[in-house]
Amino acid sequence: MITDATKPVSAVSLRNASVPGRLHDVSLELGPGRLIGLLGPNGSGKSTLLQVAAGLLATSGEVRWSGRDVEEIAAPERARQVAWVPQEARFEFGFPVRGVVQQGRYAHGDDEVGVDAALARLDLEALARRPVNALSGGERQRVLLARALVTAAPVQLWDEPLAPLDPRHGLEVLMLAKELTKAGGTVVISLHDLRMAHCLDEVLVLAGGELKAAGRPDDVLTAELLRDVFGVKARMGETLILELP
Repeated sequence: MITDATKPVSAVSLRNASVPGRLHDVSLELGPGRLIGLLGPNGSGKSTLLQVAAGLLATSGEVRWSGRDVEEIAAPERARQVAWVPQEARFEFGFPVRGVVQQGRYAHGDDEVGVDAALARLDLEALARRPVNALSGGERQRVLLARALVTAAPVQLWDEPLAPLDPRHGLEVLMLAKELTKAGGTVVISLHDLRMAHCLDEVLVLAGGELKAAGRPDDVLTAELLRDVFGVKARMGETLILELP
């Protein structure tokens, strides 16, 4: 969780960020206290945008954290300020789950602060000693989220974190994201399920590597945009709604 010892990042801003063949002249600001959804068809540039914002992928534009060029920020400080969760949870070695989660405290001196709490929050206590490469896809994804959580980074960038999760764990992750933003953090999640948009403070819509729209879900996700970007017709109707008890 975000602690008093962590100085919040006021914003992550991109200015004219471009990656050849993947992202084209994207400018945006990710402010504090916001749960932001990154939407778009397959191959639209969502993963690329998250990696650029995390300072993991070179861009011809600018990436700034609290007004500072990310290239000027030392690696340990980066790890304390921004956490990135990749789309695919792959592990080549059989490290125990607890050990993988503890990696999130490397930039804090391996102090193990919050590790047990993160294991409990992501429903991983019973798996703590199990080799991470022996887990299911959804379990591995929760391990990555727990590792990101213990960084205490005020900016969390999660690439399709809900895709491999069952309904209950998916809702719990959304609740966790909301708690982080209420504490002043910024959480950006890419996702495909547009029905989740009502849970978000704002959405960013990408298509062909370009930012097509940004704003409140009700304002952005119009029938016209859904047709133009996703190639689908939208209509209101009854649907199954799941909530935590």
